[in-house]
Parts: sequence; C-alpha cells; structure tokens
Amino acid sequence: MYSNAARITRYVVRQGFSSHQWQTKRIVPSQSLRLVLRSFSSAVTRFDISQIAPSSDAFISRHIGPSEEEQKEMLKEMELENMEELIEKTVPAGIRHREELKLDQPLSEPDLLVKLREISKGNQIWRSYIGMGYYNCHVPTTILRNILENPGWTTPYTPYQPELAQGRLESLLNFQTMVSDLTALDIANASLLDEATAAAEAMALAYRANKKPKFFVDRNCHPQVIAVVETRAKTLGPDGNGIEIIIGDKNSFDFSGQDVSGVLFQYPDTYGMIDDFSGLVEKAHAGKALAVCATDLLALTILRPPGEFGCDIAVGSTQRFGVSLGYGGPHAGFFAIRDIGNLKRMVPGRMVGVTRDTHDVPCYRLALQTREQHIRRDKATSNICTAQALLANMSAMYAVYHGPKGLKNIALRVHNATLLLAEGIKQAGHQVNEMHPYFDTLKVVSATGDISEIQKRAAEKKINLRKIDEQTVGLSLDETVKEQDLNDLLWIFGCKSNAVEISGNLSEVPQNSLLHTPFKRLSSYLTHPVFNSHHSETNIVRYMKQLENKDLSLVHSMISLGSCTMKLNSTTEMMPITWPRFADIHPFAPVEQAVGYLKLYQELEQDFCEITGFDAACFQPNSGAQGEYTGLRAIRAYLEHIGQEKRKVCLIPVSAHGTNPASAQMAGFTVKVIKVDSGGNIDLDDLKKQAEKYSAELAAIMVTYPSTNGIFEAGIREICDLVHYHGGQVYLDGANLNAQVGLCRPADYGADVMHSNLHKTFCIPHGGGGPGMGPIGVRKHLVPFLPSHPVIAPSSTVGQGAKPFGVISAAPYGSSAILTIAWAYIKLMGAKGLKQASEVAILNANYMASRLKDHYDVLFVGDGYCAHEFIIDAKDFKKTAGIEAMDIAKRLQDYGFHAPTVAWPVSTALMIEPTESESKAELDRLCDSLISIRNEIRDIQDGVMDSKNNPLKNSPHPQDVVMSDKWSYPYSREIAAYPAPWLKGTTKFWPGCARVDDKHGDQNLVCTCPPLESYDYEKTKAFT
Repeated sequence: MYSNAARITRYVVRQGFSSHQWQTKRIVPSQSLRLVLRSFSSAVTRFDISQIAPSSDAFISRHIGPSEEEQKEMLKEMELENMEELIEKTVPAGIRHREELKLDQPLSEPDLLVKLREISKGNQIWRSYIGMGYYNCHVPTTILRNILENPGWTTPYTPYQPELAQGRLESLLNFQTMVSDLTALDIANASLLDEATAAAEAMALAYRANKKPKFFVDRNCHPQVIAVVETRAKTLGPDGNGIEIIIGDKNSFDFSGQDVSGVLFQYPDTYGMIDDFSGLVEKAHAGKALAVCATDLLALTILRPPGEFGCDIAVGSTQRFGVSLGYGGPHAGFFAIRDIGNLKRMVPGRMVGVTRDTHDVPCYRLALQTREQHIRRDKATSNICTAQALLANMSAMYAVYHGPKGLKNIALRVHNATLLLAEGIKQAGHQVNEMHPYFDTLKVVSATGDISEIQKRAAEKKINLRKIDEQTVGLSLDETVKEQDLNDLLWIFGCKSNAVEISGNLSEVPQNSLLHTPFKRLSSYLTHPVFNSHHSETNIVRYMKQLENKDLSLVHSMISLGSCTMKLNSTTEMMPITWPRFADIHPFAPVEQAVGYLKLYQELEQDFCEITGFDAACFQPNSGAQGEYTGLRAIRAYLEHIGQEKRKVCLIPVSAHGTNPASAQMAGFTVKVIKVDSGGNIDLDDLKKQAEKYSAELAAIMVTYPSTNGIFEAGIREICDLVHYHGGQVYLDGANLNAQVGLCRPADYGADVMHSNLHKTFCIPHGGGGPGMGPIGVRKHLVPFLPSHPVIAPSSTVGQGAKPFGVISAAPYGSSAILTIAWAYIKLMGAKGLKQASEVAILNANYMASRLKDHYDVLFVGDGYCAHEFIIDAKDFKKTAGIEAMDIAKRLQDYGFHAPTVAWPVSTALMIEPTESESKAELDRLCDSLISIRNEIRDIQDGVMDSKNNPLKNSPHPQDVVMSDKWSYPYSREIAAYPAPWLKGTTKFWPGCARVDDKHGDQNLVCTCPPLESYDYEKTKAFT
C-alpha cells in the first residue's frame, strides 16, 4: 500500500503531522514511524528485494495524467461505478479484445535506456562517403540542445492558430527564404517529406499544370528519386491509369510530340557530374513542359542556381544543413517554383506567408489554406499533410547561424577537399570522370578494372564507399572530412602521397575548381539581416529563445486538438534519437552495419502486430498521409494480381479524415462519398446502396475508427463484412488508434490494412507540424505487395513471393531515427499501461463532455458517451450573438490554451481530444475556460456586451495591445488579458499578435523574409 518513502511521507502528512513538525522533531521520527507501521504492519513483514529496484509501473503513472483517486472522482461525477462500466458503455462489446496483449513486461526508464543502448551496439558507425543525397554533417550543438532536444520546439502543433505560433512561423519563413535564395526561384514551401517525394510532387504538379501524359527523367538522377517518381506516376494521369515515365539521356530526348508535361534532372547528378542543362530546359519550354531540377543547397552556394537557367521547379533535401543522417530521416525536403501562371496555387504542402493583424501589425500565417485536404478532399493539390517543420527549423537555423559567408566557406572546404582527393586518385592511376566539373562527388573507375581491392582496403578502415558496378565506385565528401580522412581515402585508392603533399602541388584555387568554370555562382544570396546577425552563440541562443517564447507548446498547457492526439512525449523516449549509434548511420550503409536498427524494427513490428492484430507491418511511410497512400497502393496491387484491376471505386464516409479522399485519388481510385446519419454514424442504408451499385467496381472503403465524430460505431463489423461481400477491401484510418489499444484490434473486426500515426498514438512529438510516421499493418494476403526500395530492400520485401508495388520514400525505412520513440513508449507502458492509456483517454473525454454538456451542445452522444474525443457546437451562437467557433478558439488564447480542432468535421463546431496525459486539474482548467467563455457569450446574448465589440470578437489580446496607452474597448484590460483567476500570479502566455487577417495574406502573397524597410517602424518594433 505504501511502498516508498514519498507515500509514507504523504500518509504522515494526512494524519496531521506537518512536514514542519517532522523536521523540527516536535514528533520524533521513531514515534512517527511506529504510528505509520502500526497502520499497515501486515504489509511490512519481511525485506522484499523488489523494493530496491526501479518500479516498472512508475512510468505509467507519469504518462497518465489523472491519479487513481482522480479517476474515481471523475467516474463518480458521471455516476459510473468503475472504468469497466465506462468501457462497456463506449466500446462495442462485439469488437472488444478480452485478452491481455502479449507484450513484454514494462521496463523502468533506467532499464529501458540500458536495453536500448545494448540494441544500439548492433549499429556500427563507419565513415560513410556513399552520398546519393545523404551526408554526414555537424549538427551545431547549440541547435541540437535548444531545438531538437527542447520540448518548447518539439511539442507544438501545426501552426493553424498563428497567433500562438509566430516564432515557428518566422523560422519557417526563414527556411522558405533560404530555399528561394539558394535556388534563385520565387516561392518555396515550408518543407516536404524528403527529396524523392518532393520530386514526385513536382511530377504531379507538372501534370496538373498541363495534363500531358508523359514525364521525362534523366537517367542520372538518384535511384531512389527515380523509383518514387515511377511509383507515384503509375496511378496518376487520365482515370488513374498512369503517367508514362521516360528514363533516358537528356541529349537524345525529342520533345517534338508536345506530349510531355515535364522533365526532371539532378544537378549535380548522382555521380557528381555537373552538366549544362540550359539546353534541356529550353527544349522543355519549347515543348510547353516544365523543367524540374533536383539539386543540393550546399553546392548552390558556389554553383549557378537552377532559377538562373530557366528551371520552373527545384526540389531536394536540406539534410546536410545540420540534420543527422538518422538512417534515413527525418529530414526536410524542399520545393521551390517560379512564380508563373497559376503554379503557386498548385504547390503541395504548406507555405508561410506574411500578412497583418487587426491592428495592422505585420505577422505570419500559413498561406493559401484553401489547398488543405480537409476542404478540397479528392480535389486537393496533394495528400501531403505532415511536413517536416522541426527539421526545416533546424536547417533554417543552421543557415542563420553560419550565414552566407559561413555556408560558402563550408562549401569551398568540401569542394577543395574533393579536388585534392581527385588529384591523388589520379596519381594512383585510377580514372576520375573529367568530362564534367564536380562539387563533392567523384566517380572512380579502377585502374585494374576491378574494385575488390579498393573495397577490401576501405573495409580495413571501416569506410563505406558507393559501389556503382564491378569496376566503378563513387564517393561523396562532406563538411566533417578532415585531413586524416583524406589520407585514409588516398591510402584506400593506393596513392603514395598524403593530403599535405598533394595540396602543396595545387594552386590556391585549383584549375579544375568550379570557380574557374561558367558554372560559378555570381549572384548573391541570404542577404536579409536575419542571416547576417546571429553568428555568435550568444546571439543565436537568444534568437532561438526569442522565437520559442512566442509559441505555445505542451510545456505551457494542454493542446486539446481532436484527432491529433497531443499527448506526453517523454524525455526518456526522446533521448535516443540523438545517440550517435542511431543518428550517424547512412541509410544505404550495408545492412550488417545496422543490426541494431533491424532488431528494433523486428520488435516494433511484432508489438505493432500484436496491438493491432495484423500479420505484418511496413515502416517506410514517413507521414500518416503516406501511410494511407501506401495501404491503398497495396490494395490496388493485390486486386490487379487476382485479376480484379477494374475495381477502382473507393467508398469514403463524410466522417473520414480529410486526407483520405486525396490519398484515394492519388492511388488511382474514384471516390464515392457515403452519408452519415444524424447520430454521426455511417449511414448503413446508403452504404448498402452504394456497395450494391458499385459491386463489380468496388475496391475499398476507407473508415476512420473511432470516427472523426468521436464515436465507436456499433456497426463496424457489419460495415467490414458488407464491403468484403462485394469484393472490396477495408482500409482503416488508424489516426484514432489511441482509443483502441488494448481494448480492440482492427484486424480482428475486419480491417485488411491500417496506417497508424506514430506521432499520435505512439508518442512521436508533432514537432510544430512534422515529423510524423505512418507505418501500415496488413493482413497476410497483402504482405507480398508491400513497398520495396532500389538500394536497400526492406526485410518485408525480401524472399519468395514478394511483388512490391513500388517505392514510397527516399529511405528504405522512412524516418528511422524516430522509430526509437514509438519502440520506447510500448516497452515502457507494456500491455497494462497501453490499455490503461486508452481507458483514461476515453475517461478524460467523457468527463469533459459531461462537465460541458449543460453549457454547449455536445454532438453525437445520443447514448450519453463519446470515444476519446467529442464535439461541441457553436451553431446557435451565430444566430443569437454573432459568435462563431473561431471566435471561441481565439478567445481561448487569452485563457492560455491552444484551441481544439476548429470547424472540422462539423463546420460550426470545435472537436476536443484531451488525451490520457492531462491531469484532472488541467481538464478542469480548460472546462472552466470554456464555461467562462460561454458566460461571455451569454452576456452578448443578454445585451450586456456589444455584439460586435466584445472580448471574443477582439480576441486574442496580445501584450502590446493590452499595455498600449490607447484602450478603446468597452471592457477592461483585466477582462481582456486576465479573464480567469488562475491567470494571475502565474506566468501568463501572451499571444504573439492580435487576430491575423487571412484574406489580406492571400491577396498579398509574400512567402520570403520581407525587407525591413518595407514596414512602418512604429507598427513593427516587436515584429522586427
């Protein structure tokens, strides 16, 4: 009962013995101890060795917010006897998983770190010069500590409430400016998932722009880039029947047919060669095609940028700008365009733009939000949802820290080291490709015609080179290369001179340097003050902290976003991502050097399948939307394999996630919408009607479960059985898996495939808008069709019978480094903790709904209960007080809270998901805030407050407005800024600006750092 000193002390205090009395010995310790022991003497009868070991339950109690006592209080308030009664009332009995999950016993946090260090020893850190878009780099320790290891940066949500995200938005605008400047293109987005998917998005944009059925890819692009483009193209085009990908030599391709939508080339190419692509660009434009350049930002600091020779789109990865290899990710891809025609309206993903707030002060927001999938559904520009905001911010800060001169110096060091190495390799008799200039990569043909001796010597030095063929190797240098590294490489190739001796024979700027060629960059870049002001550590730390302080994150208060599951991201779970044995491995290193990662994948797959009931898992998708696409492509490949290729109708309920229709369209399916009844359930009559109508064409249904309306639909088994009866497959959107773990298993009640958002259920942090992970679980018949990879085949696609449909991500296992977080969460929680987390998530939601039901219209709880999230409607307030859901969302900022999900899935409502990690006190604080806001609305309804000039319509109230000499509102400053008593005497979180003007931002699109002189100084002191 009282198993540790803290609980004994708590017992003593509860008996009336204050800590002061204990400390001053007004009750002597021996007397106190006798009193305590007498009350539970039967529990302390012998010395128990387990009492000296860390408790494996300790983490569970730290992850789950409400204590056992608080849980009982919450159940009592809902007039429930116990947790089991609540679960019986919420989760349909017919799908309950009654057995305990077969998982390892939970580990304590110290034991988990010990075990993970043992696993990490299976990963060998060799020096990798493989290149192919991935490089070693120095992650500045100040950025590592203050961004990547800082929950103030890792735990915010996507900046849909811009007033609470001005710091992050500013940093992402820096990212866009960095990309735009270095590529010499007009507009960049705020990151994509990786280089290969960015190239695929460019191909899709080219097709959308001109609807031509062919796309040309230069054969010297990175193989993973080609593979992802080919995969994506197969299901685009007319009627989802594919865009023809032509892979060939740029010099021999004929554009006269006028049927090519675009061309893609790599600059520098995969072998390091730098070619003049201006002729190809001119031919493409003459054929009315778009020119897409996959490029390297570091090279562009000294290399003529693609925008200067006519390219329309540039894509690539910012990984080498201060982000570790991580065995493939996460890294931020980039995407930039020329501002021509309507291209900017077609750009995938998110863009940050400059606008103004209601006081005409410049501020930031996500621009062109009408492109979001939730609004456009199957007409969306892309299914891209998760970007890579955290990694984009790291790369942007890397550029801010080094500045243009620092970046150029790094590039020149890398380039000069490559020139020196090339000279030594030639001295050894090997052939280095001299047909073209190069930046950091060499293609070496062995003097003997056999690379086996080179490989042997490389292995002796624990160095990885790229094998191109039996005669040829490639190698790419990076900023980490030192003199000894060059000497080791020279020895590997049999050069008798060392680096110093070779450098003595070279001029200060070697004749074969890029600086002596027409490819030399002449234009300036990164001229904005932000890239020229923060080069000392003092300044960069202050700048990062200044931005961090403008953003609300989980370190401030709960973020109750429905369907987004903003739960605890524990420090212990996060620690391993920066360990060198996980961070510093190239994704294309030989698999025997990544045994630790493979063991981790194996254990994670085993646990994931036990939790979900599926037979296998694939970890390649590096976002939830990518998981959707992967699962649908596996279904399509399976149907084609069994001769059912005509099945292309995908049924999607109105209650499904907004990315679902976009993913279905990308996978080549035709979307048919299923109605939802008044109770928020899938309309079974409409489903039966549609299933019968499209029976011969039915490929799949996409179901979100529990639904986005916040309910466990009792008819889920019937839905699955009906679709199976008509020959279709069941795709389950697992975004709401957090309500199911330990309670029910999707494969058991009929799902064939499901993606899971690891950044929701399994505790990978949202990172301010990314990274995410969306692995899929599949039943046995879909296993052969899981994606593969052209460089390192994932274990799931190796063996007889594998028929992979293609490639999803640039790396074989997606964003591998963050899989350690999900693995750690499962191992810390165990079967007991995972089930308890689901139960408490449901409890917290129902408790809040119960507290709010007398103040708001709570939707879709006809039986009185919801799942792990619920919806409150503001529809009536529009008529009676002129107040909308967004006004409530903005007013919550004055109370120190991020808004719940606004206007989705019901346009007039807010969807609230408290998760299991928030304490009862925090739940009550949010409830009290919403009740207080309801009272403010009532004051408007009663005429006490003006219907147009009131705290809700004018919210949020930033500090500079509240402290201004001018105050023209008909209510006090105190009501504006301190509407609740708990805000006084605490550290109040102030919104970074007043309410943003979205319309102005879309009408005046500015997506790069604007010059400071363009603003009125008096209005922008805080902004600048």
